[in-house]
Amino acid sequence: MRPITLVACALTFCTLMGGCKKEEPATARQPADQPKAEGTIVAVGDSLTAGYGVKEDEAYPAQLERKLEAAGYHWKVVNAGISGETSSGALSRIDWILKLKPDIVILETGANDGLRGIDPAVVKRNIDRIVTGLQAHGVEVVLAGMQMLTNMGTGYTTSFVKIYPEAAQAHHLILVPFFLTGVAGDASLNLSDGIHPTANGYKIVTETVYPYTVKAIERKRSKKQSGS
Repeated sequence: MRPITLVACALTFCTLMGGCKKEEPATARQPADQPKAEGTIVAVGDSLTAGYGVKEDEAYPAQLERKLEAAGYHWKVVNAGISGETSSGALSRIDWILKLKPDIVILETGANDGLRGIDPAVVKRNIDRIVTGLQAHGVEVVLAGMQMLTNMGTGYTTSFVKIYPEAAQAHHLILVPFFLTGVAGDASLNLSDGIHPTANGYKIVTETVYPYTVKAIERKRSKKQSGS
């Protein structure tokens, strides 16, 4: 799999443009006639989760909720993405995230850390602390894997990409191997900045994340049935 170019440019773009706007996380709307939600999924991340440059209902959390609903999974999906956020920022929001009472969290973080050249050990430690905090409250975590630009150096790139499978193994998480599979580097699926997915790009992201989300739902159901 070729290293990511789309995510790896995000921080540089934000810097050149004076910083990506940080927006308050938005909750996917639930139609009045929709069945009561079985549970809540909170999508935590940076601009790739927030849906920078697309409409709220085109970001992947909103598309994921619709896809789940169509398949008979009545789950609310909350978009808790904030543009420009690092793993340290995500860690600082744990208490706020828990106030949303998530059953499942999809955690997409670390790309902005990598662009800043932050030690992968720091990123991994932040992810470990985020996951530990969530799991302590019975939250099922789906971890979205990321990749980094090769010009950061082979050693750094290799260490960075190992963060996600190692964290998943250590905490028994469900791992999405690469969040932007089929989207990164494809100009037709990204905005003119070459960084953020278009609505169609997010359709592919949704297809990528969907089966892992279903796996998390089934795991959550199994744990509830067993009382664990």
